[in-house]
Amino acid sequence: MAVVEAETRVFLEVRRRLQSALLILGEPDEGGMNLDISVTPTSLLMRSPDGCTEIRLPAGVRLAPSSCGGLQYISGDGLHLRLRAQAESSPQPISGFNQSLQAQECCSFYCQSCGEVTIKDRKLLRVLPLPSENWSALVGEWCCHPDPFANKPLHPRENDCFVGDSFFLVNSRSDLEQEPKANTKVICKRCKVMLGETVSSETTKFYMTEVIVQPSEGSFPNIPRSQFVQSVIARCLVELCTARSTFRFTIQGQDGKVYILLWVLNSDSLVMEPLSSSGCIRKFPLLEDSLEADSGSAWNAIKVLYQPCIKSRNKELASSWEGDISVHPLTLPSTTCLELLLILSRNNASLPLSLRQMNSFQVAFLKM
Repeated sequence: MAVVEAETRVFLEVRRRLQSALLILGEPDEGGMNLDISVTPTSLLMRSPDGCTEIRLPAGVRLAPSSCGGLQYISGDGLHLRLRAQAESSPQPISGFNQSLQAQECCSFYCQSCGEVTIKDRKLLRVLPLPSENWSALVGEWCCHPDPFANKPLHPRENDCFVGDSFFLVNSRSDLEQEPKANTKVICKRCKVMLGETVSSETTKFYMTEVIVQPSEGSFPNIPRSQFVQSVIARCLVELCTARSTFRFTIQGQDGKVYILLWVLNSDSLVMEPLSSSGCIRKFPLLEDSLEADSGSAWNAIKVLYQPCIKSRNKELASSWEGDISVHPLTLPSTTCLELLLILSRNNASLPLSLRQMNSFQVAFLKM
């Protein structure tokens, strides 16, 4: 039990694999009332002379109050507690491509920003993952004879969808009124957002952050833009970390310009934003787009370090990363790179002061 002042800001991060939790009770506003804080397995209790406020943990999350340790007060930040914790099933990430659409099903491609249909009622017979971007350079290590794939790019047929790190390749011949030129932008007719670009006269690349693929009989899912971008990029990063043991990334625009350096620390965080019925306890603003709930909102999130590279910032470090074969480039539309940088900066500013920086990098959570 500890005595602090109200109004109190609460931050909770649960690490699934480590079965541990970091609880931070932020510094109060001036003139607040004294509060007694106690932790139960399923809630946080805040008692004052005026009454008691309870912040309930999400279902499936349990703390072990008796394991409380590492108690310390950090000026400008608040009271820090570390406890054992358990979290059950992880929330499902938002996907720009419905994985159930493996074959034999008609689907439509929507602009994520406004819902405009880009490709309507396309029957996909094959949904195939693309090899890594440097696959052709490795063919010499596989074959004892000249490269049989030389000058033979991978282009999808009419009912194919090839899935890359951050994009889809589809055959667009039947959807176009006239044959497009290669390397031209694909723009949404309604909101004028860049959705992708043409790779050839018959192949279009759609970026995962810009389109949603849904069954034709289904309705367009209205997902907040910030939430969608975070989830899609977080899922891409986790898949690349798992498949290639790569944890450092350059986020670059379609023009090749590097906007952000990203370093993935972990992908097993569960971050909770308490929702209180009392006006004396305000929400922690990290997860501002989360849906309202009766108890707490919890999101599976990845924890990243990042450095912005706009306006020639971190130029030497960016050059070093670009020349490092262990760093993987992730290409997105330039406007989306700026959106992601804004999201990271906003989330970083919402963290408790002691969590905002690590080894000269800035820290942020991307919710999945």
